[in-house]
Amino acid sequence: MAPKKNFPLRLDPKLYEILERWAADEFRSVNAHMEFLLREAAARAGRLPSRLPPPPPASDEADSEPS
Repeated sequence: MAPKKNFPLRLDPKLYEILERWAADEFRSVNAHMEFLLREAAARAGRLPSRLPPPPPASDEADSEPS
């Protein structure tokens, strides 16, 4: 897998709290959820090149056995 670009991001603390709860609801880290949301927005805007890999699954459901 290609290395990911690191960069600092400053967010309003209340917005970060919202993202934190939202990510937890989707079983993602905040970082993974932000990447998912940005990728989804880029796709909707028609700016996502087809060569980018699809976003990772929402959880590790594929690795766990059904209950």
